[in-house]
Order: sequence, then structure tokens, then C-alpha cells
Amino acid sequence: MTKSERLMQLEQLLLAHPSGLRRSEIARRLGVHRATVARYVTELTGFLPLNEGDDGRIGINRDDYLSNIRLTIHESLALYLAGRLMTDRTDRFNPHAAAALRKLGQSLRAFAPTIGQHISDAADRVESSKTRRDPVYLAVLETLTKGWSEGRLVSLVHHSVHSGLDKTYLFAVYTIVPYAVGQSIQAIGKCPGEEHLRTLRVDRIAQATLTNDTYTPPVEEDMTRTLADAWGIWYSDSDPVDVVLRFSVQVAHRVRETVWHPSQEMTDLPDGRLLWRARIAEPREMFPWIRGWGADVEVMEPAELRQRMAAEAEVLTSIYHTI
Repeated sequence: MTKSERLMQLEQLLLAHPSGLRRSEIARRLGVHRATVARYVTELTGFLPLNEGDDGRIGINRDDYLSNIRLTIHESLALYLAGRLMTDRTDRFNPHAAAALRKLGQSLRAFAPTIGQHISDAADRVESSKTRRDPVYLAVLETLTKGWSEGRLVSLVHHSVHSGLDKTYLFAVYTIVPYAVGQSIQAIGKCPGEEHLRTLRVDRIAQATLTNDTYTPPVEEDMTRTLADAWGIWYSDSDPVDVVLRFSVQVAHRVRETVWHPSQEMTDLPDGRLLWRARIAEPREMFPWIRGWGADVEVMEPAELRQRMAAEAEVLTSIYHTI
């Protein structure tokens, strides 16, 4: 094995061990002398953000580590669209999103200058937008991201809007997702010793501190299965509920254009209306979306959701009623 291959092997080894490795352990794994490891570490320090702790463990500072990826023009566009969607759907400024878009734009300028310039301009718009600058929010998001990437528990203080109280948790981050409702980002995970998942809105977390306690995150398939029946992020241990909606002729074509949920089924009715059906973990999460269609949708099932819409209609009638 060549020296370059050894250096690459050392980089991959350190990436695989977020808590770092001692020189003796590195030497054993690479099959080289400790003096050789010392030389390798010195050389890698020139182009990798290495650090050495008080306990002698050598690791990579993941906040400053740059990953190298190779993308096609179509893959680059997919990342650009995802980044724009995230920034458009959250109301707080994220400098990392702007930086990522700028890097993506610069990388494309050589062979797709028009698209590269467009993406770079988008990064400028993100930075100059009037979204809120919230350093606490950003620090919390960075801490949650680091805890998730390194499998370390996060100690956090979360404000509950229901009780009005601040509560302290030890939290294992399983995933972080954007959520259109409230233009927010949500952290989903568990507190040690609890059976059920928790979903915490990131902008309601007042403080987050990374601990040295570790956890084993679930495999992606488990999280996908957990959220499979959710309308967004609300999940349930119970069986999903059949939701049946009837859309008017005026909006039927718009409903047909989109796959709103993986389980949806649509039936064209003889009068031009559309019957839409899906199995949803928690139908209450659909309420803002259903309400957005106004009088062009009627809830057929479940009864509880129909009753809630009927009550909403009565309130609206009382507000807008004129003699």
C-alpha cells in the first residue's frame, strides 16, 4: 500500500470514529509503527482539520471538515431545488444554506455558467432576505446536527406552548426535517428510557448542549416506516385512519395534479367532482390543508374531522355574517 493510500485510509478511519483514536490504536489498525502514525498525522494536519484531545485521542473536527462529492448537472439541480425549498419554507436565516448554494453555484460555472450564476445569485438573495437572524436558533440547530452526526445525546431546554413551561431533556436526535406548517424545522428523536418518539420544534429550544453520552440511532428504514402514514410529521402507534374528501369541479383538476400522500386513491365522480381517499396516521394534521381549500372540499370521513370542519364553518359564518 502506498503512502497516499495510507493517508486516505487514516482519514476514513478517523471519520468512522467521531470520538477519535489514540496513536497506538491507529498504529494497530493501520499495521504501522507509532512513529509512522505521528508523521501521517503531521502531514494530514496540513489539509484536514485534525485535533487532539487531552486524553490523546486524535479526531477530525466535523464542523470544519469539507466533504468532496461529484455531481451531474441534474443532481446539482436537485440539490439546488431542495435548498431553495428549505430556505423558502423556514422563516429564520441559515448561513449554511446560503454557503452551500454558493459553493454549488461556483462548482457549476465551468461547464454550466448560466445555471451556476443563477444558483450563486440565489445564495445572495438568501443572505439578503429579511428572514430573522436568530443566533440562538442557529446554535441550537448546529448542536442538534452535531449530536445526530456523532450519535451523542443533547441536553436541551424546550419551551412547551401547551404548559407554558420550559422543560429540560436529554435527547437523542433520530432525524431533522423541515415542516411547512409554521415554516419550521423539527427534530424527531427519543429521550433515554422513554418508549415513544418526541417531536421538538427547533425554534422553541432555548438552549442545547452536546454531551459525551452516546446512543445508537435507528436505521433509516425504521424512521421511514414510522413516518410512512404521517401527513407530515405526526405519527401514531395506532392503525392509520381512512380520510375521504370530496372536491368540487372547480378544483378537481388541481387535486389530480399532485400526489399528496403515498396512499392516496382518486375516483372521478359522474358530476365532475373528485373523491379523494388516503390512510393517514393522524388526520388532525391535515386540518390546515383541508381548510385551505375552503368551500371546494367536503370531509366525508372520518366523522371527527367532519365535525371539526362543520364547527369551523359555523364560527366563520358568525364572523362574516352581515344583516
